[in-house]
Amino acid sequence: MMSIKALAESPNLTSVPPTYTIFSNTTPNDQPQPQPQLQIPIIDLSLLTSSDPDQRSKTITELGKACQDWGFFMVINHGVAERLMSEVLEGCRGFFDLSEEEKLVFKGTHVMDTIRYGTSFNASVEKALYWRDYLKVLVPQHHPHHFHFPNNPSGFSEIALEYLKKTREVVKIILEGISKSLELEGNYIYKTLEVNSGLQIFIANLYPPCPQPELAMGLPPHSDHGLLTLLTQNGIGGLQIQHKGNWVNVNPIPNSFLVNTGDHLEILSNGKYKSVVHRAVVNKNDTRISLAIANGPALETVVNPVPKLVESHDSHSSAFAGMKYKDYVQLQQSNNLCDKSILDRIRNY
Repeated sequence: MMSIKALAESPNLTSVPPTYTIFSNTTPNDQPQPQPQLQIPIIDLSLLTSSDPDQRSKTITELGKACQDWGFFMVINHGVAERLMSEVLEGCRGFFDLSEEEKLVFKGTHVMDTIRYGTSFNASVEKALYWRDYLKVLVPQHHPHHFHFPNNPSGFSEIALEYLKKTREVVKIILEGISKSLELEGNYIYKTLEVNSGLQIFIANLYPPCPQPELAMGLPPHSDHGLLTLLTQNGIGGLQIQHKGNWVNVNPIPNSFLVNTGDHLEILSNGKYKSVVHRAVVNKNDTRISLAIANGPALETVVNPVPKLVESHDSHSSAFAGMKYKDYVQLQQSNNLCDKSILDRIRNY
């Protein structure tokens, strides 16, 4: 397995190899062009925990509207130190800068392996590969002493553990706000889906410069499994989200979290809140590093729509069939990544 980083650094590379060609020179319109920048919702996390009930209520309403209309928002004033956010991204860079031999120590063989280093998304089933290297680590929330993480580069695991702990607190506050926006008890999602016994998935992505970015793709259009994904990046753009049929470039406020709602929030809300389809594009000049922290239910939890939300639905019917979260993750990670193809499998039409 050659990493994208090694390929991109090849001295004679002037074009995208056929293996990585997603779009064709003869059909350039295959790649939809993003629309001008729109105002992406911004949620001030400090107002969700404000002592002022009016501020809290207003922010909960804004959060619900962001989940319903966008499936995506930026979070500011979240309490995670700027230093820590920078250090964990530098740790990711340090990992990708290791030699190929050092990184291949962490090459996994199964989608549920605790640590998995690789390239593309699922190279075993893809006709064309994506311009991306990744490191994925599955972290049980309730057993931090069982924390298994790459021991190279030095200090990376300690920084990652601190970062995961801080982002867990952010996710809990957001989920409480989302519960209340659905007119449920504040701890409903967290408690019912046993989030405290679930996984955080640490996903570091490397997108090196690409000689023909118009022909390649970092990651294809897809939605995420789970409830919420928190993303930060190294200041290089590349994330695009789908909004009302158009692709929108995301240019985050410095030191904010980009948050997208996952498939299981759409299932839980009986379709009221939508998981957002997004993709990663590449560029010719800069290396983009992003770090996504995916947060989901306990692996053995069967996720169904909330009965109260089924009753209030126009048709009084459940929009989705229940499925164990672990089975859903394995299904998504074992197939081609394509829009909402896995969610559609359990949708009741």
